[in-house]
Order: sequence, then structure tokens, then C-alpha cells
Amino acid sequence: MESTKTAVNAYQTVQIDAAVLGASPHELITKLLSKAIDSIDEARGYMLSKDIPNKTEHIKVAISILSDGLRSSLDMDAGGEIAENLDALYEYMLQRLMVGHAKNDPAALDEVNTLLREIKSGWDGIKP
Repeated sequence: MESTKTAVNAYQTVQIDAAVLGASPHELITKLLSKAIDSIDEARGYMLSKDIPNKTEHIKVAISILSDGLRSSLDMDAGGEIAENLDALYEYMLQRLMVGHAKNDPAALDEVNTLLREIKSGWDGIKP
């Protein structure tokens, strides 16, 4: 059974790697935004069902995407004020996720997801 799990995980990793390798920078940001939204939705569900380990895991994924993916991809020199504003907004969202996690506050997660959906909507509107 363990070898089946390992094989499935390896297959999923290859699928993800292939999707990322073939994606444009615009598509990568779209994928990151979608994954962050999905992770927060999952965390909220686990929060409501009091499944702390899974809630924690999904919040970690969202935090990683915000800090290591979206925030680190900002070009502060070329992006100017827009990049600065997004950086501040991502920082705010990270803080709200941590508060939501610590206090088991689904409203904090909802707030972050609303903001991410707005960013994604704008991002989708500027497809190259």
C-alpha cells in the first residue's frame, strides 16, 4: 500500500512539474493565485470541522504561496507603485492568515480569499 502512495505522489509531482514547466509567467501567477484560493477554502473547511492538522497544512500552503511565490515574484524596480501596493497587500494577507489560524477565525480566511479573488480577477483581465 505504501508503494502505491509513493507512486501516486510521484505521478502528481510529475504532473505539477510538467504544468509549471510549460506555463508562461502569467500562467504561473494565475496558478499560484488559484492554488492559494483553493488552499484557503480547504483550510476553512477543516477549521469548521475542527481538523487542526489539515487546517494547519492548508494554511501553510497558502502562506508559502503568498510569501515565496507571489510576493517574491514582484519586481519592485519595474513594478513601481503597483508592486509596492501588492507587496503591502500580500503582507497584510499573510498577517490575516496567521491571525485566522491562531484564533480559528473563518472570517479572516474569507477576507484573504476575497482579496485574492479580486487580484485574480484583475490578473485574468490582463491576459497577454
